[in-house]
Amino acid sequence: MSTFLIGFIFSFIGSIPPGTINLSVIQLGLKGKLMAALRLGLAAATVEFGYAYIAIEFQFYITSSQLVQDNFTIISAAVLILLGVVNLLPRKSLSKMEIKLDNSGFRKGILLALANPLAIPFWIVVTAYLQANQWLMLNRSNLLIYIAGISAGTLVLLSLLAILSEKAAPLIKNQSLIKKIPGIVLLSLGVYSLAEFLINYFNR
Repeated sequence: MSTFLIGFIFSFIGSIPPGTINLSVIQLGLKGKLMAALRLGLAAATVEFGYAYIAIEFQFYITSSQLVQDNFTIISAAVLILLGVVNLLPRKSLSKMEIKLDNSGFRKGILLALANPLAIPFWIVVTAYLQANQWLMLNRSNLLIYIAGISAGTLVLLSLLAILSEKAAPLIKNQSLIKKIPGIVLLSLGVYSLAEFLINYFNR
């Protein structure tokens, strides 16, 4: 259960930054097309399952390298800090990133998600970081449970965006702090990892 929850939580947080998928979900919600928005979210979560599987398989491969194992703390610190800074940079507003979608929802969601492969490097870094800090003990027996948590986190976040954008559009558009949460979390993890590396380095 903890493996599922870890995947769910990090996926939920990681799906918050503005992007073509969640902005498209919000756009449909604002137009009152709730079911199309929910179908789009389901499609995105389905593709996320596949991308997460690819990422974790690749993560198993790269972390088997002794060089990566010996320097993983500083590598993960650098990547997490970079991802955090990128997430905190100003993004284009909804009006500048609008994507015209019809009522198909699911089909459009598949296309948008497939065109957004950044989930692969994200899950490589996050999964390796969680395992290195022993927050996640991943193996072949619980791999699909973890990925199911990732997919569920994406689905729940996008479904909430769809519902809230329909019911409380002004609240969604003005919540700039919510958009910064993933960047803050990634930056904090990166700083923590860097501090851990420096402490271990100077204690040698």
